[in-house]
Amino acid sequence: SYSAPVIEFLEEWGLESLEENAHSTTPCTKVFVNGVWMGVHRDPANLVKTIKKLRRKDDISPEVSVVRDIREKELRIYTDAGRVCRPLFIVENQQLLLQKKHIRWLNSSFDEEGNEYKWEQLIKGGVIELLDAEEEETVMISMTPEDLENSRLQAAGVDPHANDGDF
Repeated sequence: SYSAPVIEFLEEWGLESLEENAHSTTPCTKVFVNGVWMGVHRDPANLVKTIKKLRRKDDISPEVSVVRDIREKELRIYTDAGRVCRPLFIVENQQLLLQKKHIRWLNSSFDEEGNEYKWEQLIKGGVIELLDAEEEETVMISMTPEDLENSRLQAAGVDPHANDGDF
């Protein structure tokens, strides 16, 4: 089961049991694993960031889904089988992590050191991640490189459509 390492990680990273927190006034986020309430956490933003980092480094299964619902104060983690996952290229700091070298390695099936290079290595290398439908609703997705470029320009305070004319 993929849930065992995730639950172990949560316990090490500040998950508090329901009993410990029954009378606490500190704001907490409920943490669920596969629909089961496991406890509460006081720093959900950091927890989500860390879980995604571990998933991208292949320390936990790439098929683990992390959904933070800020309004409901819930963090839902899914490790169960049968969820359809969609592969997406990862963008960090407005930059696509996929590079020409990755395409070259895929085409030749080997990286520059002669190690086997397949789809799996893109996932293990944190270039592509698998998101299920629920997690997909919590991320921003660019459909084209142009969308990413427009997003970059907007982040820099430039109107990407300033010179488009009157149409």
